[in-house]
Amino acid sequence: MNDIDTCADQWWLASLGTTLVWARLRVRPAGTAEVLDSDGNTLSYDSEDTARAQLFDAEFVAWDGLDEEDALARGFSLHEVQPPQAASDAGLRGRMVQSLGGRA
Repeated sequence: MNDIDTCADQWWLASLGTTLVWARLRVRPAGTAEVLDSDGNTLSYDSEDTARAQLFDAEFVAWDGLDEEDALARGFSLHEVQPPQAASDAGLRGRMVQSLGGRA
């Protein structure tokens, strides 16, 4: 099934010290949702609301809801960080956790 182009993707993040942990919430046309987590696992939910509640419970925030002040309070600037990108979910797996302030 190739309905990726008709899905709505939203990026979420959590900050743990100097580390950002990303999650992608994908809402399917039927209203179900799935979250690609930082380990590369896809977690399925019955609705977008349920998926969002689980992300909030895990202390994630919506990327598109952050302003510069919120980002700075979390230890980064919106100008320095962007959601991970890759051609596939498998390619995203190693990019879902980012260290702030320098590369190893």
